[in-house]
Amino acid sequence: MRNRKTLLALLLTAAVLLSVFGPAALAAEPAEELLPERVPDEPYEAVPYTLYPAPEGGYVGDVMPFVSEDGTLELYYLYDTDHNGQGYHPIYKYSTRDLCGYEDHGMVLEYGLMSAPDPALGTGCVMQDQEGGYHLFYTGHNDTGNGGRGKECVMHASSTDREHWVKDEDALFFSPEGYSKDDFRDPEVFWVEEDQCYWLLIAAHEDMLGGVVVKYTSTDLKNWEFIGPIFAPMAQYMCECPDLFRIGDTWYLTYSWDCVTYYAMSDSMGGPFVPPRDNILDGKGLMEGNGFMFYAAKPAELDGRLYLCGWLGRAGMSADSGFYQWAGSVLCHQVVQHEDKTLGLKAPETFDDYFVIDKPVFAAAQQGDIEIDGNNISLTAAPYQYALADMGTRPATMTLECDVTLDEDGIAGFAFGGSEQDEAYTALCLDSRRDLLHYEGYELDELSKYDPMAITKFDFSLRDTHHVKLVCENEIVVMYVDDVKALSSRISHSIDGAHIGVFAYDDCDATFSNITVKLPA
Repeated sequence: MRNRKTLLALLLTAAVLLSVFGPAALAAEPAEELLPERVPDEPYEAVPYTLYPAPEGGYVGDVMPFVSEDGTLELYYLYDTDHNGQGYHPIYKYSTRDLCGYEDHGMVLEYGLMSAPDPALGTGCVMQDQEGGYHLFYTGHNDTGNGGRGKECVMHASSTDREHWVKDEDALFFSPEGYSKDDFRDPEVFWVEEDQCYWLLIAAHEDMLGGVVVKYTSTDLKNWEFIGPIFAPMAQYMCECPDLFRIGDTWYLTYSWDCVTYYAMSDSMGGPFVPPRDNILDGKGLMEGNGFMFYAAKPAELDGRLYLCGWLGRAGMSADSGFYQWAGSVLCHQVVQHEDKTLGLKAPETFDDYFVIDKPVFAAAQQGDIEIDGNNISLTAAPYQYALADMGTRPATMTLECDVTLDEDGIAGFAFGGSEQDEAYTALCLDSRRDLLHYEGYELDELSKYDPMAITKFDFSLRDTHHVKLVCENEIVVMYVDDVKALSSRISHSIDGAHIGVFAYDDCDATFSNITVKLPA
């Protein structure tokens, strides 16, 4: 009797469904098993490189910033190509008033003849003397060894307008006794009021100490007295592109090696300089010699804001791998000093006047347990799975800001892909499991299989919610977190119509709240 009643109830239910919804109601799968519709593609068009320029047919090498009296930031740089000859790395110049657009001045200093000390030019500096004259100190490099004196030396040019430079044909000096003759470069010259003389810092390799920063002094910019090392970390072969700056009562020394820009701190201009526990501000490739993510950075103060001006290497043979070759595009970060006097990085505040158009935030659940409430997205990923919400085609240039919370042992971040042309998603990660920020081009479901290749350390335990800002211009994607760290990348998987989304991975709960997207006017 009970079976007949049950059968009758089922027949009545079917009749109701047929009358209300039609035959399709009986054939529908349970809602939780339905696959979501693909977020439709939108038109995509690449943009000129306005924030991160590179010269046509070439690349930006080591940058030498100078701020003029009228508030213009001039970036002199080593011009690199894929087809350097016997002579290479002439010095070219950009200028900008706001880091949101650059004027290309072209070449300002040519390399010399093979018989001269400088058939190749190396990094240096542009400075103004106490009488108002302009000077360009630079590295002369000649692989023939300059008759036994060494491959590298300090050289000099002068100018009245910073556009036309006159070289001194002879080297100012080579390395002193006890130092490598072939590794002696990157002069940085400035006036020191307290000492009533000029200081010159240079990267050198001492026979016992290894890579050091040495100091010279002069009263006339011609005759130089060797003082000795002011920094000897005994950690790198060289401390390239050294420079000094002060914030408050703390002095900072920046230097570069291992494809990385480092810094050390001191209470005194003359040292001793001590690196903090984590003295890397941007990313680092894990493969030695192939991870130039932010290199050779030097400080410049413009309109009361302090920047580190360097370059992001060009992509290597394997795209999205974290392999970045020497020289690429201009990359400038704004410097932040924290309460403990350590440094952090954030996007230049001038970008806020460039990205002014709000783009509505739309998101659609693609996989996993997801809740979407306007510009707030919560995701729960099952073990060994990912949850993902797709926000549609990534504009060629944009900023995205949001607040992120994730489990203390979780992985979450931003995904790129999901278009009709390429359905796979790759991941830009906030990884509290390993206290890292990283990107490596792996597909989302492969994150647990491989180690990341482009990383920077990040301590997620310092706060529960993290403020994240992405700045994107074509394939260049720079992620800033909490005004502490940047991770600068070239993500080819994020362009040509790829979508951008947010994800959580492998048994992780994550929330992305207050998401805003802005475009240029």
